[in-house]
Amino acid sequence: MSDTTQMLKGILDGCLLAIIKEGEIYGYELAAKLESYGFHSLSEGTIYPLLLRMQKEGLISATLRKSTAGPKRKYYTLTEKGEQELELFIGRWEQVSSSVDNVLNKKGDMKNGLKGV
Repeated sequence: MSDTTQMLKGILDGCLLAIIKEGEIYGYELAAKLESYGFHSLSEGTIYPLLLRMQKEGLISATLRKSTAGPKRKYYTLTEKGEQELELFIGRWEQVSSSVDNVLNKKGDMKNGLKGV
């Protein structure tokens, strides 16, 4: 597993939920959208296990539909539980990304000591 993939492990769920919230989508489309957003190192083999787990957790639902280009495709939609999880993810992401940005840009206030540690 690459270093980037390891870093993204917990972030991908939220990204997938955000994309699925835009509208019903199938796995290959998800992979293509992630690629268009700059996630170049991900394979469908990384995405499908995440989708299966999220489906088992009730965050997304899946429907098999006929395809004009081969076998049936599994289309994913967000459930109410998935929408709630996405909102939680967004809140956590904003907090973490802000904190990391502060560290990288040396915006911390060391005069106040370490808060919450």
